[in-house]
Amino acid sequence: MNRNCIRIAACALAGTFAFSGYQTSIYAKVNPTRMLPTAGIAVVLEEGTSIQELTEEVIQNIAYLESASGIKPNIVIATQQVPLAESIDEQTVQTEAEESAETISETVAAEAEEKKETETVSMSAGFSATDTYRTEVEDTEETTEVSTEEIEEETTEAETEEETTEEESTEDSTEEEQDFSGLVIAKVNNYVNVRSMPSEEGEIVGKLYDKSVGEFVEEVDGWYKIISGNCTGYVKGEYCVTGEEAEALAKEVGTTYAIVNTTTLKVRQDASTDASVLGLVPMDEELVVVEELDGWVKVAIEEGDGYVSREYVKLRTDFVHAESKAEEEERLAKEKKEREEALAAARAAEAAKAEETAKKQQVTESTEQKTEHPQTTEVVVSTTASGSEMGNAVINYATQFVGNPYVYGGTSLTNGVDCSGFVMKVYENFGVSLPHSSSALRSKGYDVGGLGNAQPGDIVCYSGHVGLYVGDGKIVHASTSKTGIIVSNANYRQILAVRRIF
Repeated sequence: MNRNCIRIAACALAGTFAFSGYQTSIYAKVNPTRMLPTAGIAVVLEEGTSIQELTEEVIQNIAYLESASGIKPNIVIATQQVPLAESIDEQTVQTEAEESAETISETVAAEAEEKKETETVSMSAGFSATDTYRTEVEDTEETTEVSTEEIEEETTEAETEEETTEEESTEDSTEEEQDFSGLVIAKVNNYVNVRSMPSEEGEIVGKLYDKSVGEFVEEVDGWYKIISGNCTGYVKGEYCVTGEEAEALAKEVGTTYAIVNTTTLKVRQDASTDASVLGLVPMDEELVVVEELDGWVKVAIEEGDGYVSREYVKLRTDFVHAESKAEEEERLAKEKKEREEALAAARAAEAAKAEETAKKQQVTESTEQKTEHPQTTEVVVSTTASGSEMGNAVINYATQFVGNPYVYGGTSLTNGVDCSGFVMKVYENFGVSLPHSSSALRSKGYDVGGLGNAQPGDIVCYSGHVGLYVGDGKIVHASTSKTGIIVSNANYRQILAVRRIF
């Protein structure tokens, strides 16, 4: 078939195909969700072209028009060929056309029933329709004009209704997500006791720490009965806030995290896949959400605030709850055990290094020869008023790598390492095994209660980042690919936790 003979022209409703002395009518059903007129096509074909070839050609050209116009109708085609050389009664042609239209109408109805759609549109040469078929038309042009206006009005109304519904759904969803009514939030310097009865004579069954949240049950003589975590009891009302004040405070004390659910997530500078990449984040990393957008989430990483697709993260909002007496005892016992094990491992590693150093000193002729091997230099342990003996040893070891490169996923303190890899490898030198994940490090060791209580060697945790506390308000960390391993102020970003290993 010679494609150079094909001519395409846009018509109002439907097209008529003329080929080799035949007249062929086309009927088309437009996708009911977009009630738009069908484009018509005029095709000139060579002698001997079959109906099948014609239909295939029509479908191809309709696809071309769809691509050019951006309209994607659901097309149903029926053809009717009439030899022009023969004398055919106009009524006969009209009847056959109506029968073809009726056949298509039945097909469309069946499809609509199956898809649970309630509106269909059928258009054919010499016929026009909106929500029902019109078989008798006195003035085609006038009817077409009116139908088009009706279609546009109905489409606009449908789109308006759809947009309104989406807005209502969004509002309902937003209200549900931000419904912080019925909360009790502690507002104290440290914690308020949770007691078994509304009196100071009641047994202490737990602690509600500052900014921790509980669910309000009832008020009894100035005491609030709450349910918080695994703890149920009474707290003194003067140390807590409720009602509107609690709702407003909840937005500040709650922390929303974006948990990465893909192998390596790209954090972009803007909310677009065309935006440049700000940084990379590994699977299961938990990033603090700065802002939620349509399809995107603004998060905080070491390189700055950036955007990630909602498709690749799972959101979770955390509140700190009360700690029951049993949970506190279990936590303290666990922390003590982990601290003793870490100290024992560190001392064993220190003893092994000291023994190795002593052996080398026996065969070393000068101090210069010893300094040629910085990787095997003995660990210098110094006791200061601001930190533990082992904590200072950790920092003395860590700071010798300042200036070395940052490499995403790296684990080499000399050739390239990332933030969690840096902490992991430094502590590995002291016989302590830690995970290669900044999120996982937030649960290792024990919480010291903020930067004000930090000692050298403590792990300072941020959103998607970690470093080691040096002292004097500073940390040493593998920062970014541009800066490498550096020493900087610890409070340069929001601190999520400070964890102590020893």
